[in-house]
Amino acid sequence: MRVRDLESALQPLRTFETPKIRLEQYGTPPVIAAPALLAAHHEFDDFEGHSVIDLGTGPGILGITCAILGADHVIGIDADPDALAIAADNVEQAEVEMDLIAAFVTDPAPADGDRANESDVWSRLRADTVIMNPPFGTKTAPGADMMFLRRALSIATRAVYSMHKTSTREYVQRQAQRAGWNAHVVGELKYNLPASYRFHKRKSVNIEVDFIRFTPNASDSEAASDSD
Repeated sequence: MRVRDLESALQPLRTFETPKIRLEQYGTPPVIAAPALLAAHHEFDDFEGHSVIDLGTGPGILGITCAILGADHVIGIDADPDALAIAADNVEQAEVEMDLIAAFVTDPAPADGDRANESDVWSRLRADTVIMNPPFGTKTAPGADMMFLRRALSIATRAVYSMHKTSTREYVQRQAQRAGWNAHVVGELKYNLPASYRFHKRKSVNIEVDFIRFTPNASDSEAASDSD
């Protein structure tokens, strides 16, 4: 599949119509999703035939892309029911299979209420590959990007792909290393962020973003294999 064919398949899909600032909702445009994931698909083969979780799926663009690229089973997870409704429409539009789950990524589940069983959800979830475009955590939820990363590393067995501001590269790599994972920048992106919220003064702004592939340290992987 060529990049332009994949991008064309994603172009008709919906994005956020009224993004919520408290969740730092930004859609991942096809012009970014298509080349980044297709390049990773060809170089590392972490999608086709593998189980994939799209963490903080939003409109579902990344998960749908993985499904198009041949993922065996895709799950999209998001805390926002409105985002999941858009994702459901997009899954139908793209004619792919993708399960959608409502769950909060950035904080532990309370002991009661609608989220009482959320800790059980996370304890059961595992996937070969996790893909995500997490909140940058610079507006309303400081550290949200690292909360997403910790969650991703806890459920992935093969690889994690994530987008982070280039300015945080060294910090992200240190955090991954402390968790026993390697972090390699596999793409440098220009994220053209449109004016989505009232506080935005310009029509759009370009943000330098790293597309990072995280993999378990070899020693950890070997130890896990020996124990099987």
